[in-house]
Amino acid sequence: MSAKLQVDKYFQALQRLVEQGAKINNDTVALEAGSGRGSIKKSRAAYSGLIAAIEHAARKQTEAKIEADPLPAIRQENSNLVRQLDSALERELALLTEVYSLREQLRQLHEQLAAKPVLIHSRRPYT
Repeated sequence: MSAKLQVDKYFQALQRLVEQGAKINNDTVALEAGSGRGSIKKSRAAYSGLIAAIEHAARKQTEAKIEADPLPAIRQENSNLVRQLDSALERELALLTEVYSLREQLRQLHEQLAAKPVLIHSRRPYT
């Protein structure tokens, strides 16, 4: 069989696999076309366009699976929310530490004021 006919046979097999939604790689295309595993080789120049088409179809299939499966996006969102929560808790802890520090300073100032004697000056009227 000529290389052109064989490549056409492989392209038809690739199209059938795409329509079926089956896993796409060089071996599955070869098997679908009635050839053996490993018959689509990168070293054969006549197959370069076919191999590029198989890789493109496999990439599109993988992207479609990722879009159809929301779990990775949910996991990413969960990770982002956990990171934001940790950041918010760190800020809150820092602010609480500052509040306690300021309360202690205020308490010390009150003690110092209470310990100082208060001088009362009497005003004498001018005569």
